[in-house]
Amino acid sequence: MDLDTNQPLGTPTWIELAVPDLDAALAFYGAVFGWEFRTAPAEHGRYTNCLLRGRPVAGIAPTDDGGPTEWVVSLATPDVDATVELVRRSGGSLLDGPDDALSQGRWAVVRDPVGARFGLWQGRDHVGAQVVNEPGALVRNDLVTPSPEPAREFYAAVFDFTLDRNEDMPGFDFTFLRRPDGHEVGGIMGAPGATASAWNTTFEAAGTDEVVQRALDAGGAVPGRGGHALRPHRHRHRPVRRRVLGDHPTSGVTFSGLRVRSRASAVAASGCSRASSPTAART
Repeated sequence: MDLDTNQPLGTPTWIELAVPDLDAALAFYGAVFGWEFRTAPAEHGRYTNCLLRGRPVAGIAPTDDGGPTEWVVSLATPDVDATVELVRRSGGSLLDGPDDALSQGRWAVVRDPVGARFGLWQGRDHVGAQVVNEPGALVRNDLVTPSPEPAREFYAAVFDFTLDRNEDMPGFDFTFLRRPDGHEVGGIMGAPGATASAWNTTFEAAGTDEVVQRALDAGGAVPGRGGHALRPHRHRHRPVRRRVLGDHPTSGVTFSGLRVRSRASAVAASGCSRASSPTAART
């Protein structure tokens, strides 16, 4: 699915990864998802746009700050500064920005009251991910947290989400997040055993077995596969048809893959329309 316009408030619109070894990350994700790359020169930080069919789907940047290495989702807003103020008034905090990314857009990074980090993006020349909901592209983002109630209150207050509890599965603490127009854009999973709160990122895969094999061949690891270095992952509890977790070999990044049985039956297909499209595409 191609996107060429800014998405409505609260819609996941871009994903970024900061890694200590950019070249290794590009080799890995290129092998797993078939991405091509457009990398800015060194004087612009070597920020890299990941491309599928020549269109941006994600960003990867080098870092040596020793901070967390994880995919970070940015939610769309028509006014970053106003949304940052609402984040603060609703119990969240500002981590970085707001700032302009040249003519591409305006961004900020914030933290919600339960400790999960996410970005805000006000698109200008760069609207965000231009391909979603197809193999190799973003298909879903969900917040996994041991404290779902304050998270639900926060995201409803900041983004005017409607909270749709999953009544069909009693005992399964999952809340769908819907925009005012009724469109589902993600969810909040209450996970009492989670050690921290975080937004997870799921990519669509035409066949998870094939994606798993490509990840293993590229040096990654899949939790639950014997003979491979496995890492615990806190985001296992989500209602998807077929899901695997993958670890990028050089930086410990964990991501998930989803196989959709058919385009029409994609599980609650959301997280950006299921996915929609950024932080800053800085090239």
